[in-house]
Amino acid sequence: MTPLSNGDGPIIVQGDMTVLLEVDNSLYSEARDALAGYAELVKSPEHIHTYRITPLSVWNARAGGIPLKEMLNSLTSLSRFPVQKHILDDISDLASRYGRLRLEMDGEWLVLHADKAALAELVSGYRSVSRLLDKPVYRGFRVDPDLRGELKKALLDIGYPIEDLAGYIDGETLKLSLLETTRTGNAFRMRDYQLEAVDTFHAAGGPRGGSGVIVQPCGAGKTIIGMGCMERLQTSTLILVTNITAIRQWRDELLDKTTLTEEEIGEYSGVRKEIRPVTLATYNIMTYRRRNDGDFPHLRLFRERNWGFIIYDEVHLLPAPVFRMTAGLQAKRRLGLTATLIREDGREGDVFALIGPQKAAMPWKELERQGWIAKARCTEIRLKMSRELAIKHAHAHVRARIRLAAENPAKLSVVRSLLERHRGERILIMGMYVGQVRMMGRELDIPVITGRTPQLERERLFEEFRSGAIQVMSVSKVANYSVDLPDASVAIQVSGTFGSRQEEAQRLGRILRPKPGANRAYFYSIVSRDSSEQEFAMKRQLYLCEQGYEYGIEYRDETV
Repeated sequence: MTPLSNGDGPIIVQGDMTVLLEVDNSLYSEARDALAGYAELVKSPEHIHTYRITPLSVWNARAGGIPLKEMLNSLTSLSRFPVQKHILDDISDLASRYGRLRLEMDGEWLVLHADKAALAELVSGYRSVSRLLDKPVYRGFRVDPDLRGELKKALLDIGYPIEDLAGYIDGETLKLSLLETTRTGNAFRMRDYQLEAVDTFHAAGGPRGGSGVIVQPCGAGKTIIGMGCMERLQTSTLILVTNITAIRQWRDELLDKTTLTEEEIGEYSGVRKEIRPVTLATYNIMTYRRRNDGDFPHLRLFRERNWGFIIYDEVHLLPAPVFRMTAGLQAKRRLGLTATLIREDGREGDVFALIGPQKAAMPWKELERQGWIAKARCTEIRLKMSRELAIKHAHAHVRARIRLAAENPAKLSVVRSLLERHRGERILIMGMYVGQVRMMGRELDIPVITGRTPQLERERLFEEFRSGAIQVMSVSKVANYSVDLPDASVAIQVSGTFGSRQEEAQRLGRILRPKPGANRAYFYSIVSRDSSEQEFAMKRQLYLCEQGYEYGIEYRDETV
């Protein structure tokens, strides 16, 4: 294969739609930023990163406004070798499929329109689609409005994403506005990128607005974006969140920065069952049932009021029962908020079909350059296992090996040295295993928060951490999401949930809120060398590498 004139290009595009990116290339950053718009990072060893172009990555790019020409130009101009024609054709075909099928309202019926009669005939040949179609019309079919979500998912599954232009019901009117001065006395206005995200989601109230996902790093103000969308829509809103801590934080933000009153905001959780014009509910209560084969009694909350807007906070965690209910709620405006649109169960397609495509995504490093989030330094610390632990690890079954490596006792010594290195800073020690989290608390004489910590105790400890009365805490997975700790500047990860990319991103997000002075944050991940944990660590780092973060490596010889 003859090199192009730009034979020093940083990428090589392969025939299976994977893309190799050379890290030590002067155009690395430009290529990484371009690929992040329409490809998914698969692995990122030191010198060559591997991306994959998928149907969903291309459709999200198109829905997010990235033109096909821009995708093709970046591939061809940055590639070291000529890009095979069939790859460019395949990407063009995938991109062209978005919008070829449209859903529109016609009286009481939905109508599925195709751009060509042959396409209407093609998709109706699939049993999964045909059972959802009614009477044929010109280049399409009538559709029962109750089947709107199910049809969108069925068509996505066969490779034809629908552009939903059927519009939405307005729901109950709720007048609210954002304040220019918060109730705590601070000047307030939305940042430019937040306003742009709201504008993109709302789309001037037209049929192309009203549903979709906004991706912003933790600390960038996703809650503010949600409130901005509420102000545009002026309708009753159901907000689904991960836990009670998140409910309280949303409630405090709404009361501080909007004209909403306490009487207009309800909490629907295991503690309270209030249904008001703005209602905050946890995913846990929505998916509660007495028996594994029983009904989900609290899903009726979706029908308790004429909601005009539903916000799914941390949408990447959306549980299956809420997905199923959402399939029937396509006439409601829907907003998903997340720091990373990655689901380890592979159901990103369900988010695309039932919540909506990705509408806005601000690169983490761009926000860092603008000073809206802290400059983070990521370090992976690899330490030895003792001879006894290494032998035990080698002879254990898979699950036991993972836990043995994660709970390597030598990690305590490393944590002590990091606490000394960052003395005086606000530090979170984060782990997956409750026993390990508690051990850290006991040995270091610091407070511990786990899933069993009562809610009032959690809130007290978090508040003392914010105030500076507590400077170091040991926390389990309960602190991964929706915990506002603006002064935390150091995170020490002693164990994680296997190869979870979303967890890595969320944990870094705990320390990204802007800081006074140098605006620096430090993220450490301690792993046992030559173990399954080290392999998982490489997988965990993928999403952050895609965002431009690099992990320095430190080697330690501590053993116990």
